[in-house]
Amino acid sequence: MVEIVLASRNRKKAQEVTEILAPHGFVVVPVTIFPDVPEVVEDGSTFAENAAKKATQTAQHLNRWVIGEDSGLQVDALQGAPGIYSARYAGEDATDERNNQKLLQELDGVPMEKRGAGYLCSIALSAPDGTIRAACEGTCRGVIQPVAAGGGGFGYDPYFLIPEFHRTFAELGSTVKHRISHRARAMASFIPLLKNAVLQDS
Repeated sequence: MVEIVLASRNRKKAQEVTEILAPHGFVVVPVTIFPDVPEVVEDGSTFAENAAKKATQTAQHLNRWVIGEDSGLQVDALQGAPGIYSARYAGEDATDERNNQKLLQELDGVPMEKRGAGYLCSIALSAPDGTIRAACEGTCRGVIQPVAAGGGGFGYDPYFLIPEFHRTFAELGSTVKHRISHRARAMASFIPLLKNAVLQDS
């Protein structure tokens, strides 16, 4: 098993990445176990820029292989919002509940057929010296429903309906979510690149 650091302080996101990578021989270490690592300012204009910044800055600080990840929700009727501001849509100290409340307010009166949305996940791998060695993105399309359903997931998952399953992300079990989610799809492309990069340097 190879240890790799995930530059995320989101516990549930770290759990998802851990579950996806474990079968491939990687032990995911959350950045939270390193108290001296400073917060990365996510001031990029895209998910990819933020993911790369998290990866490189954390890698240089720890001198370890690091995965940077940035993801969020893009709603068609809101011209792609909340986008890169998904985690802080309702303000810098936003909670999932407050973000979801704002999203529902913004979509008030919008019919279901115009509530199309997509999750996007961008992943970057940094070598210990801060060099980006791999970068991938994955997407998953759905619809924002007006009522929450399901107790799993996090973020906007209780409102993100996958039409072909007639379930929200919060209702789908991890087995299904790890196959169809934006993060799972990004990881499917990322894992071979991760293996090659780490093995080349081992």
